[in-house]
Amino acid sequence: MSTRVEPVSGALLVERVVDLVLARADGSDGQHVGKQLRLLVDGHPSTHPELLADALVVPLEAAGRPAARVGVRDFLRPRSLRLERGREDSDSLLYDWIDVGALNREVLTRVVDRQEYLPSLRDPDTDRATRVGYVSAAPGTVVVLDGALTVGRGLDVDLVVHLALKPATLRRRTPPAEAWTIPAYERYAQEIEGAPDLVVRVDHPDHPALVHT
Repeated sequence: MSTRVEPVSGALLVERVVDLVLARADGSDGQHVGKQLRLLVDGHPSTHPELLADALVVPLEAAGRPAARVGVRDFLRPRSLRLERGREDSDSLLYDWIDVGALNREVLTRVVDRQEYLPSLRDPDTDRATRVGYVSAAPGTVVVLDGALTVGRGLDVDLVVHLALKPATLRRRTPPAEAWTIPAYERYAQEIEGAPDLVVRVDHPDHPALVHT
């Protein structure tokens, strides 16, 4: 299968992602017309998926789609469970850190079934419950979720944008204290190949490129 890479500006990247969301939301199958839609922006922490997710809010709302911003880091499992195999276990990082059940129950499934969502569950720094209340989701709301190592984990999402790095870039951008995470990210890149709806190469942060296959 041939691959074509299209360099884009940051502004054009935001525009393309919004177009992707609107095309799915207003698609001819009618599945999401007037209904909630769940978008996942995934990438290594150095790619800052949260910045792209944040940048989507205003243009989505300008297009008539209310946006609900949620971060995966606010839905991690309790520290005692995340670290029960040690603080530097790459398998745990890859498969056990995210509270997938809570994210689906409180956000991704709930926003469709009950038109409301929980903005956060647990503070990742204090490991304490945030105790926030549910927020109503108007018809047509787009949940914009950002995180790392999230694709293929059973999250109930409709669209996935993945910010990709070459192995050499990944190793260069990972601080020495976090070198133990590299095997998890390298294995993850192989596991999710072909799964995202849109792949964006961000080896050069100021020069993203869309991958067309």
